Amino acid sequence: MTTAVPRTGRPRVARFAKLRYDGSRGRHVLLGPETVVVLNPTGADILELCDGHHSVADIVDELGRRYDRVVDDEVTQFLARLA
Repeated sequence: MTTAVPRTGRPRVARFAKLRYDGSRGRHVLLGPETVVVLNPTGADILELCDGHHSVADIVDELGRRYDRVVDDEVTQFLARLA
C-alpha cells in the first residue's frame, strides 16, 4: 500500500539517501542503505526538485515546462512509492 502525497506537500530526499550520477550506467541513481535505485531521466528530475522547498504542485509545474506531457498522478505515485 502506498501513502498519498498531497499536492501541497514539500517532499525532501531522506538524509540517508543520496542522488548521484553513475557514469558507468550513464544514469542517475538513488543510493540508500544497501539499495541502489536506477532512475530514468524523469525520476531523476523529480528527485532533484525534492529539496523541501518545492511543493508537489511546483514539481509538476516545473516538469510541465521541461516535458511535453506530465500527469499529476504519475508524479504523486512515484513519490508515494519512495516514501
